[in-house]
Amino acid sequence: MSTDMDRVGVVLMAYGTPRSPDEIEPYYTDIRRGRPPTPEALADLVARYDAIGGISPLAALTEDQRDALQTALDDRSPGRFRVELGLKHADPKVEAGAARLALNGCASIVGLVLAPHYSAYSVGQYLQRAADGVEQAGLGTPLVGIDSWATEPAFVEFLTDDLRSRHEAMTSTLAEAGDERGVRVVFTAHSLPQRIIDTGDPYPDQLRSTAEAVADELRMTEGDDWMIGWQSAGRTPEPWIGPDVLDVIDSLGADPTVGGVIVSACGFVADHLEVLYDLDIEARHRADDVGLLFDRTACVNDDADVMAALADRVIDAVDG
Repeated sequence: MSTDMDRVGVVLMAYGTPRSPDEIEPYYTDIRRGRPPTPEALADLVARYDAIGGISPLAALTEDQRDALQTALDDRSPGRFRVELGLKHADPKVEAGAARLALNGCASIVGLVLAPHYSAYSVGQYLQRAADGVEQAGLGTPLVGIDSWATEPAFVEFLTDDLRSRHEAMTSTLAEAGDERGVRVVFTAHSLPQRIIDTGDPYPDQLRSTAEAVADELRMTEGDDWMIGWQSAGRTPEPWIGPDVLDVIDSLGADPTVGGVIVSACGFVADHLEVLYDLDIEARHRADDVGLLFDRTACVNDDADVMAALADRVIDAVDG
């Protein structure tokens, strides 16, 4: 059993989401850095939530991920680790979660973001906010951050196993219908402004590393079997990285050798609006419009094997 002298805090960071329809406007305002949305923009966002059942399951799923990580850490070192959530656009905020761990006497803190691919614009910002929270506590508690887990073997295995079964099922469906066309896989993550990538940010390479790791396991060839797409770009005037997944689906629909598309949204690790609406509704409709079968791989959510692997990374970060 560990003592307070070696207790380690873990601030587990995620995007956050409204927990009720009443929280949608303040949530959107926070995303917009304090600028309230126009009535039209708010109505569009509310309609998207309505389309997936009224609210996103992300809040509950993030708590499940926290609990699963805590359980995995307790299994390895009972009583040593304390996991707190820190959210970007909902409460508890990242700074509050990190400060709470420091003020509660943790000797050190590990920052882990529920996003596998590093970008200074995303994971880097989370880790900086965690550092700010620790600094606000004023106790000099050391913080170490986990930058990336893009090729974590358990994560790659989860994606590979699910994609394999879906690819086989779609291929069989086409064959049973006498359709000789093939299936293409599109690996996606959230798009970012092009200006971020132009600085040399590693984000595209991070997504590619996951895609290549999965494709290698399945002996798939880029171009012939799989490609990369981006999704859920912000509605701002500046350019965002592409190609957008909807444009990729249009191109595949125009290819007479392609009969189905499977999106592996490996940039997202929990079911939420960008998956349940942008893919399950919007991308599926686009595939239907161009005559393609459509499927989407499962999100990690609180998968025990992946959470256990992340627990091992936390331990390595603090002991290594």
